[in-house]
Amino acid sequence: MNQMKFRMIEDNLDLELVTKQTIEIINDWLAECHIFQNDVQKAMLYSHIKAMVERAKNLEKLPKVDPMLFDEISEESLLLARKTIELFNNLPMEEAYLLAVHYEVAKAN
Repeated sequence: MNQMKFRMIEDNLDLELVTKQTIEIINDWLAECHIFQNDVQKAMLYSHIKAMVERAKNLEKLPKVDPMLFDEISEESLLLARKTIELFNNLPMEEAYLLAVHYEVAKAN
């Protein structure tokens, strides 16, 4: 079964709705991995996802990042981050690197 994709531009999707749906998907994945966030982490993740959804809609690009900066991030966090950006049809890997940091911090709880 193919993973769902949010086609922000093609389907003219609502930013708030997609942000909410993405957070729900992520929360399910985190629960499956026994990763729990505190309230501050939840707020930070929401803010990051909202900005990411906006970038997907507006085709705004993040600056290039050096993947070596993230070499201490666990494979589990990187995998969750890749799964997250794969929900969208136009997000670059830079999004996953930055998002993986959120997952890694939550794992430390």
